[in-house]
Amino acid sequence: MKTRFVLIETSHAGNVGAAARALKTMGFDDLVLVRPRWPNVLRKEETIQRASGALDVLGHARVVETLEEALDGISHLCATAMTPRDFGPPTRTPRQHFELLLSGALDVLDEGAEPAPQESAPRCNQAGVAFLFGCERFGMSNDDVYRCDVALSIPSNPQFGSLNLGAAIQVVAYEWRQALGGFPVVEHTPAPQRADAAQVAGMLGHWEQALAHIGFLDPAAPKKLMPRLNQLFNRAQLTAEEIHILRGVAKAMLQSTPPKR
Repeated sequence: MKTRFVLIETSHAGNVGAAARALKTMGFDDLVLVRPRWPNVLRKEETIQRASGALDVLGHARVVETLEEALDGISHLCATAMTPRDFGPPTRTPRQHFELLLSGALDVLDEGAEPAPQESAPRCNQAGVAFLFGCERFGMSNDDVYRCDVALSIPSNPQFGSLNLGAAIQVVAYEWRQALGGFPVVEHTPAPQRADAAQVAGMLGHWEQALAHIGFLDPAAPKKLMPRLNQLFNRAQLTAEEIHILRGVAKAMLQSTPPKR
C-alpha cells in the first residue's frame, strides 16, 4: 500500500534527517515536507548527518508549498495529535487504528454498525495512507487535523507524554510496518550442538587422570570430587568445542611435572 509521511512546517533540519532515518529502518521512502523553515533543508549538513546513511530517502523526498500537493494520490489521512480536538476525527492509538483500517472494519464503523470479526486476509480499499506531523513547537493546526480521518495518539506517560518529532515518526512507522506484516525474521547462526554423554564421560576420565597426576585427586580416597564435577559439567551443557578445550587443559596437566610427595 502506498505510504507517505508528511512533515508540516518543520523548523529543525536535524529532525528531517531523523525522519529519513526512521523511515528507512522501517522500509519506507516517501517523505514530503510542506513549507519547511529551510527551503534547502534536504541538503543541509545537519540533515545529512542525522540521516545516518538514509541518503536515498532524502534523495526521494520532496518540498512542496501546500498540504494539498503533499497529499496528491492519498485517500486516508492520519493526523498525529496528543490532544483530541472538539469536532475533530476520532482519536485512536496507532495499533488500534491500523487493525481497523487493514481489516476493513472502518467501513462498518462509518455506517454506525458493529465491526465485523477480522477476516483471515486483511483488506483495505484505501489508495494510499499518509501520516501527518506538525511543527515542533505547536504540532498540527486544528484545520489540518479536521481534514484527517483519525488522530493518532501514541500511548505515553501522562505526566511526560511529548515525544520529539523523530521519535514520534519512528514509533508510527514501526507500528505501521508491523501492521503490514513486518519483516522476515533474520535467521541467526544456529547454537553449537551440545556434547553427547560419551564425550562428557571421556573428558571426565581424562580430567580424573590429570587431577590425580597433579595431586589434586587422591585415587585411594576420591570422595565425591568426580561426581560433583560430573554434575557441574552437566549443568554447563558443554559443546563439543568446549569438551576439546577441557581435554587440552587435562593434557597440559598430564604433561606437567608432578609435585613432589
